[in-house]
Amino acid sequence: MIPGITPKPAAPQPRHMFVFGAGFVGRYVSERLLAQGWQVSGTCTSPAKKRELEMLGMNASVFDAIESNLENVHSLQQATHLLISIPPIPGIGDPLLNLNEDLRRILSHGNLEWLCYLSTTSVYGDCGGALVDEDHMVNPKSESAKLRYKAEKGWLNLVDDLNLSAFIFRLGGIYGPGRSALDTLAKSKSLSQRQKLRESKQYTARIHVADIYQAVLASMSMRCARKIFNVVDDDPAPRAEVFAFARSLIEMRYPDLIAESPDVGSTESGFQELPAEKRVSNARLKKELGVKLLHPTYRSGLQSILDSWQAES
Repeated sequence: MIPGITPKPAAPQPRHMFVFGAGFVGRYVSERLLAQGWQVSGTCTSPAKKRELEMLGMNASVFDAIESNLENVHSLQQATHLLISIPPIPGIGDPLLNLNEDLRRILSHGNLEWLCYLSTTSVYGDCGGALVDEDHMVNPKSESAKLRYKAEKGWLNLVDDLNLSAFIFRLGGIYGPGRSALDTLAKSKSLSQRQKLRESKQYTARIHVADIYQAVLASMSMRCARKIFNVVDDDPAPRAEVFAFARSLIEMRYPDLIAESPDVGSTESGFQELPAEKRVSNARLKKELGVKLLHPTYRSGLQSILDSWQAES
């Protein structure tokens, strides 16, 4: 050190988010981080989607969850933050965890300081309508829920000896602009068989994509944590109630938009979904991450989506 001259502090490490699976949530998060000056990289499933992401300013790679390896994902080792939004595949499991050794090597020799795996509240299974928090017994019933829970444990085990913060977000049903009850009604789309099966449920956890982004940002301030958070809103209202409210919003503002109701009739006989009644608590999300939901109920969330239609027209 030269006497009388104070050395310059080391330049802060550039923030670089890598998103495995830049779909609805991944793209929403990526666009907003790019606007905040982050470097953002990620994967998608086709050359067409790759071009779309590159037009946003992302460094995108096509990644086949079954056949690809990590050799072509060049920017992963430079990432400081990693968001995993690729679901498990039936018969295969989490495709990234199947690349365990390569993944561990890249992450342990890189710049990673934060990791978040997007899971689902379905891992709790059927709780008879009880209020469940993150300490409640996990009891997945469906094959997809079992694979999700296995992936949760796999990601936490993978980073167990790494000096970084790791989070599991158990998400409710995700909705937002372009993906909501309003959009289903406006497009006169019939409900899928799975959606029809949910119509009879008394409780349905959900979360607006903007509040998922809030949770992502808030978790970045927790250092070297290993935490699970339920990311849901305050109102586990049944789907039928949500669609009724969505219809009333559209009919008030766009009375000629809906020609007829989407088919919400009975499902094919013999096809049944395992019951999964529960009310999911978001108390930890609010208390430990300090998240103040932008859309604490579906009413606020749907109203904001409808307002965005008017702004775009």
